[in-house]
Amino acid sequence: MKIVVYTSTGCNYCAKIKAELKRWGKEYEERNVTENKDYFNDLHEKGIFATPVTFLDDTPVIGYRPNKMRDLLGISEEEDERLKAAGETAQVSGGDQAGITAENAEQEAIFADLTPAMYEETYDLVVIGSGPAGASAAVYASRGKLKTLVIDKAPASGALAITHKIANYPGVPEEMTGLELVDRIRNQAKSYGAMFVKGNVQALHVDGETKEVELPEGKIKAKSLFIAVGARGRTKKLKGEEEFAGRGVSYCSTCDAAFFEGRDIAVVGNNEEAVSEASTLAQFAKKVYFLIPTAKLAGQASIDDLDGQNNIEVLYNHKVREIVGEEDGKMEGVLVEKPDKSTEVMKVDGVFMYVAGDKPATDFVGTAIKRDDDGYIEVDSDLKTSVEGVFAGGDARRTPLKQAVIAAADGAIAAQGADKYVNKRKRLIPQYS
Repeated sequence: MKIVVYTSTGCNYCAKIKAELKRWGKEYEERNVTENKDYFNDLHEKGIFATPVTFLDDTPVIGYRPNKMRDLLGISEEEDERLKAAGETAQVSGGDQAGITAENAEQEAIFADLTPAMYEETYDLVVIGSGPAGASAAVYASRGKLKTLVIDKAPASGALAITHKIANYPGVPEEMTGLELVDRIRNQAKSYGAMFVKGNVQALHVDGETKEVELPEGKIKAKSLFIAVGARGRTKKLKGEEEFAGRGVSYCSTCDAAFFEGRDIAVVGNNEEAVSEASTLAQFAKKVYFLIPTAKLAGQASIDDLDGQNNIEVLYNHKVREIVGEEDGKMEGVLVEKPDKSTEVMKVDGVFMYVAGDKPATDFVGTAIKRDDDGYIEVDSDLKTSVEGVFAGGDARRTPLKQAVIAAADGAIAAQGADKYVNKRKRLIPQYS
């Protein structure tokens, strides 16, 4: 079977799929559309407007779909697990991005397995979530000599971890992926003695002085807790979104903007990411319809950031209900519900989706800690919750702006609050050196 992978420079998922093929022992030819215009045109002629695309003989697999690839290649799930267990990791060639197997190796180096002994311990601080808030809390807590355990059910799939590019984190001038940044923080915390484990928190028991974090395998005991979970992604896709993914539907301007040069496109969303991506895409597209499903932008996002870009038309209260196209896989436009509730098909060549999940993943909290109607945990200025010794931050609380640096600051505040609580101090003790 001939395997050809079409990639683009800066595409994290391109690196991931190449690493999967290497782990499976499959040889492939790489065609980088950023570096070679002919390869770019090849995909255009096939009606494909995204990377990665992997051709297995004449069958295209659009996007990062390792399970589908594995099935088409005749690799059983058991064999795949065996290869993972064997640790056949490799650095992806032809770029500076680590592939998914290299990422797995990094995660294995940071995250240990839960052991029976951990259920016998009483930790000074247990952190739920290892994104920028949780990882930063672990840095401050462990450096402050608190016995710290961080629990995360999916450390490579948080909002920061799946971000393609970070270029505005203070003190980090070089561009890197979100996962690279958060792993730096995790490794720093681990160097101070924090422990990281994978686990799915089911419930909290916080009535007594010793708190309990319930996992399927047992209960972890802690003197204090920091809830630093993220927000849920979208749980339901639009009709036609899956069908036309890579054939007009996209989620990353870095990967796919060049495919729509001189074309009409739509950008869907109401957050800062949507504004930023609309601005980027306007440099390529002939016309950008910025479809905002609400009456105003969320958080600190500002439409003023689009000033001077005359090819962007901003349409508030325009909800995309369906991606429409032909049976042969060619996208034709989007079905839009307008403010007066009427609908029309807007003819565009592509649509970039930035409708993020906005509900905090705090269901496991139940009624143990006070939350608002949307599930956000209520906290004071010191990030204390309704229960003494329990703190919350990051996307678990309402913030005016969802940014990694703000979440990291929450972690620092919560960790020093936990230090004050556990050691019965009269005030917070800052860490200066």
